[in-house]
Formats: sequence, structure tokens, C-alpha cells
Amino acid sequence: MEDAVTRTGSPSEVPSQHGELQAAIERLGVLVEDLERVVRQEIRSAFVEEFQMLGAASQRAAEALHGVRRAASMRIAAWAVALSVACSAIPVVVSWAVIPSRAALAQMRRERDELAASVDRLQLQGGKIDLQRCGVERRLCVRIERSAPAYGPQADYLVVKGY
Repeated sequence: MEDAVTRTGSPSEVPSQHGELQAAIERLGVLVEDLERVVRQEIRSAFVEEFQMLGAASQRAAEALHGVRRAASMRIAAWAVALSVACSAIPVVVSWAVIPSRAALAQMRRERDELAASVDRLQLQGGKIDLQRCGVERRLCVRIERSAPAYGPQADYLVVKGY
């Protein structure tokens, strides 16, 4: 025990050292509390700063996504307009190429009327005559009206059927 006394001092000095030790422990406790407060404050500051940077990065990402969405919407709208124009233009071009113009229609009507008049004229001139090749020798034959009388000086002319 003497060793302990010599190391720590005399027994009368122990209470004063104990007081100093107690004061040092209290100061150390205060310093630890201050250090803890400072560390917490630094952690909070770092945490807030990181969250602010994360929020700013998120905001930039959201703005970029909105820009991409706007660009995609514009591209889709452009494709829709182009497709609508193409779908509208194709029938117009086809009808322009296939349907004749007013002048061409008028010309075709004139030709039709002329052809109809020619057919009428040809029918009056014998266009309804039914001619065929008959017999082994393939002679030219005509269909006649049997109920009609014969004509000519020798009665060798007969009326063609349909006239």
C-alpha cells in the first residue's frame, strides 16, 4: 500500500487530487458534449448539403425528362401530321391521275355521240344483217324474213331479217 501512497502522494493529498481528477473528468465530459454537439452539427450540415445537392440533381433530371417528353411529343405530332398529309394526298394524286379532266370528259362525250350516230347510220345501211358461212364450201349466207315477199324481175331478192 505504500507504493500506492508514494505514487499518488501522501494520504492528505489524495482528496485534493481526487477533486482535481473529478474536475478534470467534468471538464472532459463538457468537452465530449461540446465535441458531440459539433460533430452532430457537422453531420447535419453535411447531410443537409448532400440532400440539397441531391434535390438540385433531381430537379435537373426532372427538367431533362420534361424536355425529352416535349421533344417526343413534338416528334409524334410531326409524324401524325406527316401521315395525315400523306394519307390525304395519296387519294388526291391517284384521282388526279386516273379521273379525266373536264376537257377530256367533254371530248369523250363528243366521241361517244359521234360513234352512236355512226352505229345508227350503219344499222340503217345493213349493220343488223346476220351473215354467216354456210355449207362445206363455206359460202356467205344471210338470214332472211320468210314472211316478206320476194322482189326483183326474177323474184330473186328477199328481205333481210330485221329490216
